[in-house]
Amino acid sequence: MKTLRAFHKTLPTPLEPGRGEDGESLPASGGARMPALPNDLRAYHEALATRGLARFGPGPRVHCHMGLVDRLPAPGTPALELRERLRASQEALLAELARAMGRFPDGGDVMDVGSGLGGSALYWAQEHRARVTAMVNVPAHLEQVRRFAHEAGVGDRVQARLASPEELQGRACFDALIAVENACALPRADWLRAARSWLKPGGVLAIADCFWVRPLVVHPSSDAWRTRLGSVRGLLAAAQEAGLELEVHDDVSARTVGFWTLTSELLVHEHMEHAPANARDLRAALNAVRMESQRDHLWLQQGLMDGGLEYALLVLRRER
Repeated sequence: MKTLRAFHKTLPTPLEPGRGEDGESLPASGGARMPALPNDLRAYHEALATRGLARFGPGPRVHCHMGLVDRLPAPGTPALELRERLRASQEALLAELARAMGRFPDGGDVMDVGSGLGGSALYWAQEHRARVTAMVNVPAHLEQVRRFAHEAGVGDRVQARLASPEELQGRACFDALIAVENACALPRADWLRAARSWLKPGGVLAIADCFWVRPLVVHPSSDAWRTRLGSVRGLLAAAQEAGLELEVHDDVSARTVGFWTLTSELLVHEHMEHAPANARDLRAALNAVRMESQRDHLWLQQGLMDGGLEYALLVLRRER
């Protein structure tokens, strides 16, 4: 998933060059130009989509992000039901983001930023009749997103494009830009200026993402995407400088914790499916699941529960 899949609990590391005290990208000079996606991030998104498709395929709406879980199922829930609940939680996140936007621009022009396999782009097109430009990070995913859109019956309303939209620079042509777990991937100052230039006056930028609250308490691995986590405060400061005004800030951290409980339980099922019949090997497989769960989920769950991390829904508006 765009799951912050390999967070590790390690000692704090020195700040990266060009970053502020809370890990924010320092402001860049120049106009509203979208930075190119680094190769390490492109590789990350490619691996992420492969895993998402294997777990939640065959599609057409395949999501690669967290979800909102308000009630956990009983222990021992079958893998098929767990997958359905996880998919439902991911769509619940999109529905909550649409609610936060107020009057969603139904039938309007929407850019889905970092669309992955196009699950969220299809959601906006099917549930809100939007005309969606799905910005895809990996060239190989372009045709897959187009195929999924055709299967979903919205091929005429979803246009997949590679995430290098320089030709859109300065064109105020979107009613909404939506970034689900993509706000941390690029230098914020440049990205937010570019976002404002794409929005029509009165248009909104809607963000769902994970942010630092206490960045130096623990530090994740050197993973290309996760090292770019910043604070809500830093993003909002850059947004104001770019000419975007905050309308909504919802902290939904508590509702994301259950997503990781479900994925941990699903990991047990997935290892069991491939485990040998003999009991000793089965115990070894279950121990491997526990280790992976601790490595991949415990750090994030703990951070969301104790306030070290925040999962936020943000809605920012271009006033003029």
